[in-house]
Amino acid sequence: MKTDGQIRDDVISELVFDPQLIDPDAIGVAVTDGAVSLTGHVSSFAEKSAAARAAERVYGVKAVANELQVKLPGSPRDDSDIATAIAHVLEWNVQVPERTVQALVQDGWVTLKGEVEYHYQRREVERMVGHVRGVIGVTDNITVKPSASPEEVEAAIEDAFNRQAQIDARHIKVEISGQTAELYGQVHSMHEAAAARAAAASAPGVARVESHLVVTP
Repeated sequence: MKTDGQIRDDVISELVFDPQLIDPDAIGVAVTDGAVSLTGHVSSFAEKSAAARAAERVYGVKAVANELQVKLPGSPRDDSDIATAIAHVLEWNVQVPERTVQALVQDGWVTLKGEVEYHYQRREVERMVGHVRGVIGVTDNITVKPSASPEEVEAAIEDAFNRQAQIDARHIKVEISGQTAELYGQVHSMHEAAAARAAAASAPGVARVESHLVVTP
């Protein structure tokens, strides 16, 4: 079992190793009982997301609190320019049906709304928007069309867990409430928990995933 100090050192090393992070030295890392807190600042929302993913990859990490602030270099980009750029990336991405998602930009913060068929499309929109220059945060209000019964969704998720080598399906229970997939049980790492969330999110009709998984290295 790693100590908090060892986990902190490994998270810092992973942040330095990640090429998506321009200035990892500007990120503060604190660890308490395996829970990681990231503080400081980064130059884009995409970097903020990348830092959290880097911390989650480290063995022994049980949770990540991403408190990083986005400080854009230079002058803030005009909201209308950001909105135009978002409209273009949505238009050009073949994974997102045309005219199904709208974006409202205010002071660099983007609010997304609309309806898609799959949760992966919702994640793809958030990912694309998060990489647009000038964006400092994203609120995702996109909904997913229901297309299957709760029993069918639950069975599809369990089948996905059983197919994937990185997920130990024996220790994970799935419950469907409306369009929400709730995951319970134990996993060995944040990476396994992320894989379980991604697998559940890929099921038809799932709008969101709530993970109650406990990381037990």
